[in-house]
Amino acid sequence: MIASVSGVVAAIAPDSAVIEVGGVGVLVHCTPGTLATLRVGEHGRLATSLIVREESLTLYGFATDDERTVFGLVQTASGVGPKLALAMLAVHTPNSLRVAVASADLKALTRIPGIGQKGAQRIVLELKDKLGTPEEAVNAALNGHAAKPLWREQVHSGLVGLGYSTRDADEAIALVEPQADAEVVAGREPQVAVLLKAALRVLSIR
Repeated sequence: MIASVSGVVAAIAPDSAVIEVGGVGVLVHCTPGTLATLRVGEHGRLATSLIVREESLTLYGFATDDERTVFGLVQTASGVGPKLALAMLAVHTPNSLRVAVASADLKALTRIPGIGQKGAQRIVLELKDKLGTPEEAVNAALNGHAAKPLWREQVHSGLVGLGYSTRDADEAIALVEPQADAEVVAGREPQVAVLLKAALRVLSIR
């Protein structure tokens, strides 16, 4: 198993990155949030999971070991393959996914492309004892206190990864939040890449 890759980031695409490892460019499929933590020409490290099929070897990369662990666990549910597992982590952080499963939040699960009502019910049934339950987060969800939106965490991580201070990142996120809220009101999932670019524009004119 290839547990991680570490090296200079050679290229970044909408759904993948190429990392130079020992003179070889390794293609790693990632979520937008993970890609936001990488920068071309700089050193990057990703926890990885290698999926072996008869016709292909596909490497998936994650910003944290916990994301990689959850990526593997959700695939134990019926009908969940690597692509859907990655989509789940593109929409939810590992903890917000644990909260959704533990509290049977079908609405949160059906926000994931490719998961309908029946699929969400099956995931809750099959994963409720596997993902673990972050007690404080679950209690907050059950008490009606919403966790921080996923896009906020990912944009913040991306800005800090690019060298901005936590304070600058917080201020930029506050300014692009109306844009994200407008997407939610329209029934769409805020796009991390778009919001990250907007935040960078805000910071560049300060």
